[in-house]
Amino acid sequence: MLLKQDFYFESLGANRPLHIRIPDSGEGPFPVFYFFDGHNLFRDEDATYGKSWGLDEYCAGWDKQIIIVGIECAHGPGERMSEYLPYGRSSGWLSGYEPLGDRTMQGIIYELKPYIDSVFPTIPFRECTAIGGSSMGGLMAAYGLVKYNQYISKGACVSPSLGGVSGSLWHDMNNTEMSPDTRIYLSWGTMEGYGKIADPDREDTSSWIYRTCRATANKVIAAGGKAKLYCQVGGHHCEADWEKQLGIFMPFLWQE
Repeated sequence: MLLKQDFYFESLGANRPLHIRIPDSGEGPFPVFYFFDGHNLFRDEDATYGKSWGLDEYCAGWDKQIIIVGIECAHGPGERMSEYLPYGRSSGWLSGYEPLGDRTMQGIIYELKPYIDSVFPTIPFRECTAIGGSSMGGLMAAYGLVKYNQYISKGACVSPSLGGVSGSLWHDMNNTEMSPDTRIYLSWGTMEGYGKIADPDREDTSSWIYRTCRATANKVIAAGGKAKLYCQVGGHHCEADWEKQLGIFMPFLWQE
């Protein structure tokens, strides 16, 4: 069952539409997977570019039953970039955006999660809570997993925009106690415009996207957690190709 409803975030002072999938059995209790860019998850007619991740169809044929909560971003000029930027930058392409990423995460953890847990049949513990996203949403998934690790145990960081703020993220990882049951998935596609793309099985260090994903994964592993890197050969920076990764990161995070 798919639901759509508005939710007011005090942290942002704004309403954001929610796209929620409840398993058809409706019995529960169920784990919960929170996603950024929630409008791109389920229905092509809701997706920004007319193609969704097809997550409803995937879950219908999957033997794991979970609740998925997709949080729609703001759609005004530059608003999504600000809401999905956890660290301020004084130079570079991100320097022109106000970093509202932590406010966004505070709204998810301290406002939205308690609401979802009170209304739907959830398992509220961190072991049964995940966060995911792509591009800037993938960056936010990594940030949320690290900074709010006491509430979140799993993160799907699909084509994450780590480069501009990777140093700040790693600083937080070095100064945050992460639970050894933490799991992170990081991916990139060979057609995303990053130059020469590394093969994760050959430890090729020529690609910055590989280096940032590998370094992030290594820090989770050093904390006792598990990480999976995936290089999607022929993969573009788009929902159609991210949909093809569902069968990789969903089982890794929830079943392996």
